[in-house]
Amino acid sequence: MLNEATALLDLILPTGTSQYFTITACHSDDTDVYITLEENDEPPTHAAVVSKGFHDITITDFPIRGKRTLLTFRRRYWKVVGQKELLKRDIPLAFPGTQLATEFARFLKDDGGRG
Repeated sequence: MLNEATALLDLILPTGTSQYFTITACHSDDTDVYITLEENDEPPTHAAVVSKGFHDITITDFPIRGKRTLLTFRRRYWKVVGQKELLKRDIPLAFPGTQLATEFARFLKDDGGRG
């Protein structure tokens, strides 16, 4: 059953999402679908790190069942022991300069914004 659920999520969510994130919440109201995804705890380095919490990013994706889809990605930050700067994985979530999922922004661009 887990494989089928993962396959379904891979069809609905932006490409590569299930590789880096796990769904932690999902609900809808009359107009919107809200999905919250938390980044897996896999630091981008093998050095000793300390978790520094999350930063939430919300983007708009393709509608689901006629409702606007809002994806909130809870991005993890880490600090390498003995260094000042914070680390995060390089995962492109939104199309540059927008708050739209990359595939959705490309679709709207190709459609001439008539969506």
